[in-house]
Amino acid sequence: MTEQEDWLYEINAKQSLLAIDFKEIWRYKDLLLLFVRRDIISAYKQTILGPLWYLIQPLFTGVIFTLVFNNIASIQTGGAPPFLFNLAGITMWSYFSQCLNNTSNTFASNAGLFSKVYFPRIITPLSQAISALFKLSIQLLIFACFYLYFVLKGYALQPDVTLWLFPVVLGILAVLGLGLGMLISSLTTKYRDFRILIGFATTLLMYVSAVMYPIAEVQNSTALSEYAWLIELNPIAILIEAFRFMSLQEGLLDWGLLGYCGMLSLAVFFIGLIVFNRTGRNFIDTI
Repeated sequence: MTEQEDWLYEINAKQSLLAIDFKEIWRYKDLLLLFVRRDIISAYKQTILGPLWYLIQPLFTGVIFTLVFNNIASIQTGGAPPFLFNLAGITMWSYFSQCLNNTSNTFASNAGLFSKVYFPRIITPLSQAISALFKLSIQLLIFACFYLYFVLKGYALQPDVTLWLFPVVLGILAVLGLGLGMLISSLTTKYRDFRILIGFATTLLMYVSAVMYPIAEVQNSTALSEYAWLIELNPIAILIEAFRFMSLQEGLLDWGLLGYCGMLSLAVFFIGLIVFNRTGRNFIDTI
């Protein structure tokens, strides 16, 4: 038996920039679960209300959006209750923004750990996307409770048969958030300005992602119709509209657009992965 065959596996710096070793990730599954647990516990550690913030944030945001955009700005939501319409957009947007924001701090927040211990670096952003599912599950439960409340009040609400596609829509959203997050995380190791820009840019992105209005409202507006293409080509807006169609039958579900979102998300993910893997080799020298 040769000396190389004595080892279970070999850690080699010369790896492909697109390398995702699923077997290695599976070997470190316990570490992945540990990171997920850490992310969930540390989110609201030493806070008075703790996990209740998962309930408070979407509810207060939904109420404010309903008052400002539906009652004051008179944005129509079709046959869906405005609050439920907004809550659907907030739920999807919240998951994407959490994946993006948390992943974008990967190198900065784990620099000490990365410099001392070897493990597949991709585990850290993956743990962020998985831990964000905990918050999403709570918000989906809130959405289901209000859905039932409005049904009991007499609203003609009925999920569309395409609701089974929700995991696909959620997966595309997660892949997009991970890709953008890994790309930004890599850039922040050298350009600190991106840390300041990400919060500002995320807020602006929300307003062009159809979170608090339907895409049709922009298309039918005489003042904004010329800018409708910005929203129509925004994959986040397309995915939010798809979820509203699945759950409220308000919005748009187009197979071609879903395919476009899937291809774009995969492209962003692989670009982010290439930059992430390349940065992981020497980021300690620059961060």
